[in-house]
Amino acid sequence: MISSIFIGITGFLLPYFSFSLYEIDVNYNLLLASFLLTFTVYNLDKVTGIEEDSINVPERAGFIEKNKRCIIFAVIIAYLGALTLSFLQSPFAIFIILFPFCIGIVYSIKISNFRLKDVTGVKNITVALSWAVIGGFLPSTVSDLSPIAIMLIFYFAFSKLFINTVLFDVRDIEGDRINNVKTIPVVFGMKNTRRFLLILNSTLIPWLIHSYTGGFFHRYIPVLIFGIIYGYWYILHFCRDGLKIGRSIDLLVDGEWIPLAILCFICKISPIF
Repeated sequence: MISSIFIGITGFLLPYFSFSLYEIDVNYNLLLASFLLTFTVYNLDKVTGIEEDSINVPERAGFIEKNKRCIIFAVIIAYLGALTLSFLQSPFAIFIILFPFCIGIVYSIKISNFRLKDVTGVKNITVALSWAVIGGFLPSTVSDLSPIAIMLIFYFAFSKLFINTVLFDVRDIEGDRINNVKTIPVVFGMKNTRRFLLILNSTLIPWLIHSYTGGFFHRYIPVLIFGIIYGYWYILHFCRDGLKIGRSIDLLVDGEWIPLAILCFICKISPIF
């Protein structure tokens, strides 16, 4: 988890989820490119966020500081690998792979004591947008897809990952307050943050109804229902007052794409669906 390999696995599974919902053949080279891209972006963010992590996640800050040169080298190799794999599949995939990296640089790097990352909500939007672009558009580089289906998957991924990033801000609220980082939980408080996340997760209910009535994702409706219910659970769990959040949030929130991908696989091979 500290080295971003676990979140990289999530980067592998999100496009698998998308390929499954689109009901097209999974391109594993693009999934590997997404893994390498995620590894790159998250390690870049950790390298630039050592100050906050020294309070929020001291073991991670210590690991990054100790292995900074190796991590930077690994980031360069991983990103070159992601670009190469995506280009070999489709030249258009290069633009999808470049987008999160460019966004990550823009919001992480400090210029004259200013980072977009420090503007309330900008980090959450940019991270969720990067994931949603990968989930929604990466499969479209190797197959002709319905624009409506692309937008539906884009919104699902964006909503899920926006909630994800805010929950990690809930975990980091103490260090962010000390470092004057104005995240959503710091600015609006825990109760308002929880209410906002529950409302955002609830928008996936009309989204699901619209998808079903529009003839999309019928085979994977059980997966989507599970994703929505699971979202309610971890919002209520991690937004409890006085809860000390440890590494479980990595497993239960970042790791939600593991059961989603497994359920997609089951739906794909099961004769019931």
